[in-house]
Amino acid sequence: MRPSLAPFPATRLRRLRKSGAIRALVQETTLSPADFIWPVFVRDGEGVVEPIHSMPGVNRLSVDKVVEAAREAHALGIPAICLFPYTDPALKTADCAEAWNPDNLSNRATRAIKAAVPDIAVMTDVALDPYNIDGHDGFVEDGEIVNDRTVEALVKQALSQAEAGADIIGPSDMMDNRIGAIRSALESAGHQNVLLLTYAAKYASAFYGPFRDAVGASGALKGDKTTYQMNPGNADEAMRLIERDLSEGADMIMVKPGMPYLDICRRAKDLFGAPTFAYQVSGEYAMLAGAGERGWVDGDKVMLESLMSFKRAGCDGILTYFAPAAAKLLNG
Repeated sequence: MRPSLAPFPATRLRRLRKSGAIRALVQETTLSPADFIWPVFVRDGEGVVEPIHSMPGVNRLSVDKVVEAAREAHALGIPAICLFPYTDPALKTADCAEAWNPDNLSNRATRAIKAAVPDIAVMTDVALDPYNIDGHDGFVEDGEIVNDRTVEALVKQALSQAEAGADIIGPSDMMDNRIGAIRSALESAGHQNVLLLTYAAKYASAFYGPFRDAVGASGALKGDKTTYQMNPGNADEAMRLIERDLSEGADMIMVKPGMPYLDICRRAKDLFGAPTFAYQVSGEYAMLAGAGERGWVDGDKVMLESLMSFKRAGCDGILTYFAPAAAKLLNG
């Protein structure tokens, strides 16, 4: 039982807020560049910096520019960068074969980053939607997103990313048994040190809209993703999914989106104690960045306040498009 406080005036809780020095001394939660994974969008070409209209300040980058971004991240103290490809529509097919092409955009970018900035961790995304003519994370057969055939393809995709040098693989597809299948394949292929950061609790959210613009999936998507992504009304189900993925060999867990699901982050960290991450997704970013750009809020302050909320909710780290801007502020 928590001890009771001495009555006023013996207890004046404002004493702990009297000055900047005292507030810093008793601050419970801290934020640093080491808490961030920076998601970046990679596209074909050279010297390309292509703005994404629905994500102010975020660009699609050619591989050479992604390498520059990795150098910037490393210099700022950001430990990891996460790659999302903008695939040429001509390469999107029903069989999604580009997903495991050794020379696809994601794999070329991974090799380039690891050659230029070997100390930064490269995270990759495992799902078929960037390569699928239907825009779904899995194969579509007779209108159904099928599970087992999709998992076979995800294993091939994950192996190709490991061969390219990815440090962290992030299965974001929400198929059943994909963590167990990918872990087994990685072990068999000698990639036992590749980490799996599973999108264990990924909700069917309206906050993903700008991301789908960024990777070119919005126009391709037929229907919605509610048969494999989670119902936003469910919390206990998230705990079951997290427990399953950890039991199948996941090293870390992800909750996505972020701020609307901080209760899930807190429950997951308290229940499992595993390294816990959240993704401050494109819609969250766009709202905050857009409001800051228009002067409706103090952009820098709401950025840092939003990121602090993840740490306070128990997250060990955050995927955020704010990573370089936040790191610069935190580094002074």
